[in-house]
Amino acid sequence: MLTDRQKNSIKRYLMDSYNKLHGVFPSFFPLDPELNPGSRIINIFQNRFSFNLASKAKNDSAHSQQLDDMMILSSMSPHTAIVVSDTSVKNNIATSVSHIHIQDNPLIKTVHHMAYITSTKAELFTIRCGLSQACNKENISKIIVITDSIHVAKKIFNTKSHPYQIHTTAILNELRQFFTTCQGNHIEFWECPSRLKWNLHKSTDKDSKAFKPIPVLPSKISWDFCKTVDSNNYINL
Repeated sequence: MLTDRQKNSIKRYLMDSYNKLHGVFPSFFPLDPELNPGSRIINIFQNRFSFNLASKAKNDSAHSQQLDDMMILSSMSPHTAIVVSDTSVKNNIATSVSHIHIQDNPLIKTVHHMAYITSTKAELFTIRCGLSQACNKENISKIIVITDSIHVAKKIFNTKSHPYQIHTTAILNELRQFFTTCQGNHIEFWECPSRLKWNLHKSTDKDSKAFKPIPVLPSKISWDFCKTVDSNNYINL
């Protein structure tokens, strides 16, 4: 059994290693509270988040109307932030875009390029960035995430998805703080399939496809080599 001091030491080491590689976000570590069955956010705040899925019968007009009605109601409140995200992959480079709206006004547009990464990780990273920015806006009590990858959003609350734990634990920690701030704070995830061509998502999708990034690395082989060398250095350390 590890002592608290040993646990904190391991935590600091892993976080420092990750920050040296990426320099922005905190790291996943095996002792994260979100992996502890007794303190998981899905058990403590299970009534503070919800998913609104598109009908499997492809009744697109009905779902589009639901999205329109939701936007009308949200545009009346200065306490609601809407995050619209989309990701496209071209030439092994994922371009992720998120737009944040408050009272029907676009406030923040974020663009990220990632080389040789799965579309699932890119989409999850985009949601992560959008949520982080929305949670840090003042006086926001409701966050609405609109995405065409609702299956990716569901992975946030599945702590067994090991390949995505860095992102899921970071998102859950952010949401934990958001929910703890006020008992009325909550978040909704809305599915918006690309085929709907719904205005806000259509705009985000257009942005993600408009960029034509050029790979910095000459090939996937060199990319894998660089990552392997970095990993080996940390393992040896």
